[in-house]
Amino acid sequence: MTLGLDRTHLQFPVLYLTRFATGFGFATLAVLLATYVNQYDPSGLMLGLFTSGFAIAQTVAVVPIAYLGDARDKRNVLVGVLALGVLAYVGFAALDVYGGGEWAFVGVRAIQGAAVTGSGLLSLALVGDRSPPTDTAQFIGKANSWRLLAGILGGGLSGILYDVYGFGVVYTVIVGLLSVAMAGVVFVLAPDTSRVEGFPFTDLAVNARILTLTGFRAPYAVAVTLVRTWVLLYAGVEAVQGGLGFAAFAVSVVYGAERFTNMICQPYTGQLSDRFGRAMFVAAGGGAYGLVALAVPFAPDVGAAISAPALPALGRAVAELPGVALVVDAAVVEGLVEDLLGRPGESFVVLVGLNGLLGVADSFREPASMALFADEGSDGDGVASSFGIRELVWRPGSVLAPLAGGVLTEQVGYASVFYVGGASALVGVALFLAALWYTQGADALTSW
Repeated sequence: MTLGLDRTHLQFPVLYLTRFATGFGFATLAVLLATYVNQYDPSGLMLGLFTSGFAIAQTVAVVPIAYLGDARDKRNVLVGVLALGVLAYVGFAALDVYGGGEWAFVGVRAIQGAAVTGSGLLSLALVGDRSPPTDTAQFIGKANSWRLLAGILGGGLSGILYDVYGFGVVYTVIVGLLSVAMAGVVFVLAPDTSRVEGFPFTDLAVNARILTLTGFRAPYAVAVTLVRTWVLLYAGVEAVQGGLGFAAFAVSVVYGAERFTNMICQPYTGQLSDRFGRAMFVAAGGGAYGLVALAVPFAPDVGAAISAPALPALGRAVAELPGVALVVDAAVVEGLVEDLLGRPGESFVVLVGLNGLLGVADSFREPASMALFADEGSDGDGVASSFGIRELVWRPGSVLAPLAGGVLTEQVGYASVFYVGGASALVGVALFLAALWYTQGADALTSW
């Protein structure tokens, strides 16, 4: 039995739950992947397959899932990919109980990759289809905030659950979340009655607006992949190897800063982009991201110049809070803080701030960009296929950028990666503005 969506207003909470459940599972495997590496001790090629098998499955799954989403009931297809996700995490649990080799793990990772891509694509397509045309970016921003929250909680809670209870409880939680999300989709979401004949990718691939967005998205994928990955490497790698040598917990704080600011800002930046022009927010967010990325290598210099608080000064500050010294010796507090964060000095606060600014910048870009893709598909051309093209355009940069980043790090140094990443974002903005003005006119920056 299906509840009346238009009367209950539960459609978006259900779709947000699917984003949360999928993001929680994705973050969990990102955190536990090193544990599997320690367990299997794979060769270099097999280690690559642990990650590339996931990415290849994501790429292969885009076109058929997007096609089915437009040709059939998106709700039913979403239920199918959520069930595929349940199968993947049951598979991970089975590997722990019954054992399995490296190839079995790669296979389950591939199933997870297809499920993650399908759920993300279809949930966004449904949000884009069912949100008011003038508020699409606002609703997409809210959906993305739930995914980002899942990333923060999934990474932290799953690590704790694994340390205390092992794999079984971790995957039980994920399967439970996905099952609740599936039930919500089945019993709350109304059937999707829109159908697109033929193969919508053909027409959308030559759509002028999508081509304009593609000119931005292709180089921007290089920027985001490089910066998101290398800011954590830069923070955690030992100083003798060119990094800042932060402790693992300090690196997690840097990671969480970007996710947190992005999560907090997206619902509001999405709403603003609906009012003042989505294209403007794509350009502004992309440009700001590039500029902040260029500043990352200067974090130690900036920290020293502004006399940012060095650690374990934070430990001393905590120890000096009223009442703390009465309960715990100040030296103990300082020691605990140092054990968690290490002694990263002035650069810690600056790098956390810069990564937080990267999250703010991307919060301007992401909901506006997604809403523009939704607009092109929601008029009957195929919203799932439109998001599928968006996903495919991202893939080359996300696959090739880490290879380039590795070469740059070895041959030149960490700073060069951020220069290339920042420049890629700025090039993407320049291409976007040029194509936008050429195909849509100068006023499109505020009207589109």
